[in-house]
Amino acid sequence: MQKQIDRKIVLEDGQEYLGYGFGSKADRVCEIVFNTSMVGYQEIISDPSYTYQMVVMTYPIIGNYGIADDDFETKIPTIGGLIIRDYNDEPSNFRYTKTLSEIMEENNIPGIYGVDTRKITRSIRDLGSRKVLITSADTPQEEAMEILRRTEVPKNGVPTVSCKKKWYSRTTNPKFNVVAVDCGIKLNIVRSLNRRGCNVTVVPYNTTAEAIMGIHPDGIFLSNGPGDPQDVTPVIELVKQLKGKYPIFGICLGHQMISLAYGAKTYKMKFGHRGGNHPVKNLKTGKIEITSQNHSYAVDAASLKGTGLTATHINLLDQTIEGVEDKQNRVFSVQYHPESAPGPQDSSYLFDEFLTLMKEAKHNA
Repeated sequence: MQKQIDRKIVLEDGQEYLGYGFGSKADRVCEIVFNTSMVGYQEIISDPSYTYQMVVMTYPIIGNYGIADDDFETKIPTIGGLIIRDYNDEPSNFRYTKTLSEIMEENNIPGIYGVDTRKITRSIRDLGSRKVLITSADTPQEEAMEILRRTEVPKNGVPTVSCKKKWYSRTTNPKFNVVAVDCGIKLNIVRSLNRRGCNVTVVPYNTTAEAIMGIHPDGIFLSNGPGDPQDVTPVIELVKQLKGKYPIFGICLGHQMISLAYGAKTYKMKFGHRGGNHPVKNLKTGKIEITSQNHSYAVDAASLKGTGLTATHINLLDQTIEGVEDKQNRVFSVQYHPESAPGPQDSSYLFDEFLTLMKEAKHNA
């Protein structure tokens, strides 16, 4: 029996795509973006950086290996929605405990499949990211456009996803104590630090410099997260107060906030970078890393001049800044995700560099 078309997405320029719903049946307005990863849909739906975003997966078949309990990047997924070509609701994977649709329904995440994801992706590429509404297939076009006109995509992503009180992730035989500032931290970052002998104290994004110094860390980590880095003023101020006192390592949003704290500028990209296949050149070694990325904003290269930061990595596709450092104060950051799982492992050495900085700082204390 042929399934009935029951859902649609409407873009703010009036484009409509009809398909079949899965997950939650909630109506929602989000920013539409695309991701070019071939695997990792569980990590994508549970990455807090996708809060208020509806993600078009360019790889056609999604759901085929289900959801595994150990693979979440956050305990409560907050992605805005998922748009895919073909949905598989009968996973083949001995580790799976739930289907993708089940976990999306549990967390009120709407999804649609059966749409032309290639056409939608080309539209985002050509016209940029913009607002999208997911709704019932019988919602009139005029009503859908009115909802899009009057609904703003919220800008409080970091306060929404950041932890409300500190929590701990300890390891055996620890060598270092790291404070991780949670702007929407992925759990595999915490696991990556634990594996290297770091006890991690995860603190809310608005934790004061005094409170962090009271924990007596060996290093500070600034996490990824959703939205515009310029909105996260508490963390930008934190970097200004703590740089030079501790080694600081930032990833993604953390990279942008470090750059802003030094006086550089950031800007919104046309459609951002999302996927596990971006070539990045390490300017110090000349090596090319294949990287996993997820961001809408970038650091303005020209604005780095005179800030005390130097560029360490660039994206070979569009020459955007992918890494910066202040060698003297032991501060560095990258725009991409060295911890990404599943994803390229080329950049995991960055965690080891952070350990080296903490070791040096301890030795010189």
